[in-house]
Amino acid sequence: MRKSPWLAVFIMVAGCSMNSSDDVDRLFSDYRPDGTPGASIMVIKDGEPVLIRSYGLANVEDFVPVEPSTNFRLASVTKQFTATSVLMLVDQGQLALDDSIRKYFPEFPDFANDITIRNMLQHTSGIEDYEPIYGDPFPEQILDRGVVEIIASTEGTYFPPGTDYRYSNSAYAILAVLVEDLSGMSFPAFLEENIFDPVGMTNTVAYRKGETIVPNRSLGYTVTDEKIEFSDQSAWSAVLGDGGVYSSVEDLFRWDQALYNNDLLSAEMWDQAWTPGLENYGLGWRIDEYRGHKRYHHSGSTSGFRNFMQQFPDEQLSVIVLTNRADPDVEPLAEKVADLYLQE
Repeated sequence: MRKSPWLAVFIMVAGCSMNSSDDVDRLFSDYRPDGTPGASIMVIKDGEPVLIRSYGLANVEDFVPVEPSTNFRLASVTKQFTATSVLMLVDQGQLALDDSIRKYFPEFPDFANDITIRNMLQHTSGIEDYEPIYGDPFPEQILDRGVVEIIASTEGTYFPPGTDYRYSNSAYAILAVLVEDLSGMSFPAFLEENIFDPVGMTNTVAYRKGETIVPNRSLGYTVTDEKIEFSDQSAWSAVLGDGGVYSSVEDLFRWDQALYNNDLLSAEMWDQAWTPGLENYGLGWRIDEYRGHKRYHHSGSTSGFRNFMQQFPDEQLSVIVLTNRADPDVEPLAEKVADLYLQE
């Protein structure tokens, strides 16, 4: 595995925050023992990485250590990239946020007439979850277009569209297909050409077996008191729009900074993306306050991975935590890391 240039960056910046790095080491003590799946953490302040820490193993079987360049499956942290893709198409005039989803998927039943693109992005569509319908164990992994087929065969929604909030992986899988249909590109290619390459996220990919390769890939595990169990894939690990991007703290640093530059979308689209709807969900991000500080954030949980990314725009502070184990939830750990810097 190549040696990460970010290790040198860390040596240069860590001196100003050694007390914080010691505290972070203590917070992530469970990820440090030899032979265990690990974690990668970055704290960004005023456009610079002020703390980078990596613990444990990316590949337990081959004893490959986690580094800042290690790619983790982001799970639902992916949704901000899917949402940005859709908003790019809105900026280009190819669709409108208040269009009915049935305009683009006429195979959907009549109940979809009242579901808008905005509903899909904000989890207010009421569309059924595809996971329990498809089931696990499974004959093969389902793809985004398979989710479209599943929803086309359903008979209704959980609630009238726009009246309530229910987190919907189905909606984001359908949105990825919408991006493909309107752009004429595969979803991985659209992301690469329109987001990853322009931002400089050169090792970030939407992974599709047989089509893309994940460099510096970590594998997912479940850790219990008795054993470490390989648990890298599930029935829906191949669905891209709701959680199929792999990235590292290195590349997510570049994404974090691109959000301040605001040149991927128009100012109007960013304003709408970061305006909270029901349950404080905007368009691909959660927007709330943490200890009195405005925050944009998203978690990601899937077979063998737990992640959390949060940005405090007024303080220009961000905390990224990526892990390759199914539990525990890392949001509380990420918030404790943020506490160390918000109090400075």
